[in-house]
Amino acid sequence: MTLSDIEKIIPLMQQFYAIDNYPFDTEKSKMLFREFIENEHLGKAWLIYREQEIIGYLILTFVFSFEYGGTIAFLDELYLSESMRGKGIGKEAVQFTQAEAQRLKLKIIYLETEEHNENAQKLYLANDFTVHHRKIMKHIVQQHL
Repeated sequence: MTLSDIEKIIPLMQQFYAIDNYPFDTEKSKMLFREFIENEHLGKAWLIYREQEIIGYLILTFVFSFEYGGTIAFLDELYLSESMRGKGIGKEAVQFTQAEAQRLKLKIIYLETEEHNENAQKLYLANDFTVHHRKIMKHIVQQHL
């Protein structure tokens, strides 16, 4: 992705977030994409095309890990338009991500799926992902003004 692709990806991202009723702020998302694209150390993003039509996108973010001995990735988002699902495109996108991870010398790819999204879970399990034995936890950092 480049800066000129931001306008193309925002409608797809909005569709993706709507699936699980996640809040979506168009201007904030544009700002985050600009920051992400301008800093190659944060990760990579790609648009997914079929016959010159944009049908989805994927975002791979980077983290440095001493435990894994270098840079690891988080498959932050993989989205395909509803009409494009079940055609093998998701499998191709996952395999592309795995090939890019090798090319980028990443050590591991993490991802998370919603509990109800069994199709995504099946896709990842069929492509050599495993359920991690650790529990993912989070802490939301409160910004003090």
